Amino acid sequence: MTETPDRVLIIVPAWNEARNVGATVAEIRAASPRYDVAVIDDGSTDDTAEVARAAGATVLSLPFNLGVGGAMRTGFTYAQRHGYHRAIQVDADGQHNPADIDRVLAGLERADISIGARFADVGTYAVRGPRRWAMVFLASVVSRTAGTRLTDVTSGFRAANERAIAQYVRYYPAEYLGDTLDSLVAACHAGLSVTQVPVAMRPRSSGKPSQGAVGSTMYLLRSVFALSLAIVRRPRFIQAEEAGTTA
Repeated sequence: MTETPDRVLIIVPAWNEARNVGATVAEIRAASPRYDVAVIDDGSTDDTAEVARAAGATVLSLPFNLGVGGAMRTGFTYAQRHGYHRAIQVDADGQHNPADIDRVLAGLERADISIGARFADVGTYAVRGPRRWAMVFLASVVSRTAGTRLTDVTSGFRAANERAIAQYVRYYPAEYLGDTLDSLVAACHAGLSVTQVPVAMRPRSSGKPSQGAVGSTMYLLRSVFALSLAIVRRPRFIQAEEAGTTA
């Protein structure tokens, strides 16, 4: 394993983001020479991999679409194998501002996981209706699990230190919403600490969000279901560690 303690791995999960990923990679690379960019091409059927590679990213191509959870676990495994002590997810669609990466990374000075929070009095990002209700509810429940106040537990703009990277390699669910909710709750169950840093989100560079009114309502129902499962179930490795402690 090659140690790269002074560098940061920027993990960019991307599925059919050929129109956005090139500009995103270029902006990340321009933000700091310390950033190494790994684009996880999640079974794209367009030119995502070629565009990302041309922009200067390392590209890890999955044979078929696994979803954000599968892509991120691939990214964290790459980070661990190459000796990165810090890694952070940045979405390919341009909503996460690379200028805020250092701000989110700074949260790792006091916690294992640092979330770039959209609803912390910075920026004009707004969500209304069922999706907003779901986010408020989820934040309140996960805040109790984490033992700290969190306002945006579904944000994908989050950083991990070496402990968190190892945790995510062991357990990073791929199912819908599990990549944000279940992974965060499981990390808390494993004893990792969480903090948040206020950031401003930007609109997508190109394309449209996938959810309308019906999709937002389904988001609410799926969110509650996903969180319920995350809280009541503990990954097997955590159960084994607890059993070993009490034996």
